[in-house]
Amino acid sequence: MDRRSELHELLEAHRSLDDREREFRARMLELVAAPGDPFRRDRFDPGHFTASAIVLAPEGRAMLEVYHAKLDRWLQPGGHVEPCDATLDRAARREVEEETGLFELGTEPGAPVPFDLDIHPIPARREEPAHLHFDVRFLFHARTRTCRPGTGARAVRWADLDRGSGRSSDSGLDRVRARLARL
Repeated sequence: MDRRSELHELLEAHRSLDDREREFRARMLELVAAPGDPFRRDRFDPGHFTASAIVLAPEGRAMLEVYHAKLDRWLQPGGHVEPCDATLDRAARREVEEETGLFELGTEPGAPVPFDLDIHPIPARREEPAHLHFDVRFLFHARTRTCRPGTGARAVRWADLDRGSGRSSDSGLDRVRARLARL
């Protein structure tokens, strides 16, 4: 199965937590059905798919965040889907490895499914116009807390889920925290 078909099936099966995520899901399904490659990082109108990881600490009470160098704020690890990524969950895993040096990741039993969906704006910079990232987020469980800043990350931290992530966090992570509270 190709990535577009896989993504269509994953989005069809995803159960959204709230109205905003339902809207994101509908817009993602439109992008998957549109002509052209929805994963190409040079697709700016309206944007392209990205893959991210929600990584829980071994004890499950903290979430891994990276201080994103280009966007200048704390976010979950993630980024562009590359041609070498056979699936979106593999793209998310690769991004964690590149940005944090964390290789020991477990997943939920069964086939990887999206944990959360988000669409967020990316500001214009250099040759790239402002565009949207249609972000598909997967849940992983770290087997260790040992990590370090890597490609594209100025810093990494484990944000306590009970206290929130603090300053400069992505507001989309509030829904992630609500979903994690239901686990």
